[in-house]
Amino acid sequence: MTTAGLSEAGQRLVEKILEGQPAALSRAMTEVENETGHAAALLAAVQKATGRAVTIGITGPPGAGKSTLVNALIGEYRQAGKTVGVIAVDPSSPLSGGAILGDRIRMAEHSHDPGVFVRSFASRGHLGGLSRTAGRVIDLMDAAGWDIILIETVGAGQSEVEVADIAAIKLVVSAPGLGDDIQAIKAGILEIADILVVNKCDQPLAEQTKRSLKAMLKLKQSGSQDIPVLGTVATTSEGLAELVSEIALQDEKQRRGDNLVDRKPRIRRNLAEAVGQLAKDRLRQNQSADIDALIVALESGETDYLAAAEAVLDGGQTNREIAATRLEKKTGS
Repeated sequence: MTTAGLSEAGQRLVEKILEGQPAALSRAMTEVENETGHAAALLAAVQKATGRAVTIGITGPPGAGKSTLVNALIGEYRQAGKTVGVIAVDPSSPLSGGAILGDRIRMAEHSHDPGVFVRSFASRGHLGGLSRTAGRVIDLMDAAGWDIILIETVGAGQSEVEVADIAAIKLVVSAPGLGDDIQAIKAGILEIADILVVNKCDQPLAEQTKRSLKAMLKLKQSGSQDIPVLGTVATTSEGLAELVSEIALQDEKQRRGDNLVDRKPRIRRNLAEAVGQLAKDRLRQNQSADIDALIVALESGETDYLAAAEAVLDGGQTNREIAATRLEKKTGS
């Protein structure tokens, strides 16, 4: 473990995180979510302790019962003696920027259980069903020793594929009676699934929905036919034992005898986020003549934003020269 760049207080915080102290974990999450000056050093200090938790992403259209399913899964895992961390992402208001964070209300029955840690985040306008810092927050929870980490996305529908980069096992949840529920989870969001779950299976049309999903899988690429389609009734825990068993099977397949999961997709996502944020910060602070010239070129239509972005990232040659060269190639002149 490295604690370079951390104050004595920061080092003590890291020690408490690795000991699994919830108050320390909560404080570190706040640092990371707000992207304070200590956040990067905290994440670096705990990095080697990550990779042991089972990370499970739960996504799907609104009304499918994702929060209720998460609540039921918490109960199943706690009965099995597992500690459970939950990251629930709620949509932010476009006016105030705040969020209701209603998922915590549905999980209130576990609020006094020391083996459960629930943290809600506002999406803060980030697309993909997650908050921008979700991947880094998962690393903190993983390092703190939680056995199971459940990540519930916003519930916006077909675009919620970002969870595929940060969760080892992806559950795509649907429910009968949502109108064209197959339409609601088709294309990208269907293709990220490791397990398809039809919740509210005590309602009419449940079996028809399951058959439709299985038929759709047969039309997909090779391997899709092996994706299990399971039915649950989260309010009564019906089907939960089978779902937990299937999750364990998926986890075993992915680990292949190693005690650590493959964190490369999550690390790649975190790296991309860090690069993007650093590039934004530096560009806003850059007052050089090259940047001024590039802005003039954009204003006059001499170049476009993609060419300008390439110019900023490539460096070396003056930004204006690179942008002009790319525009010539684009227009064929």
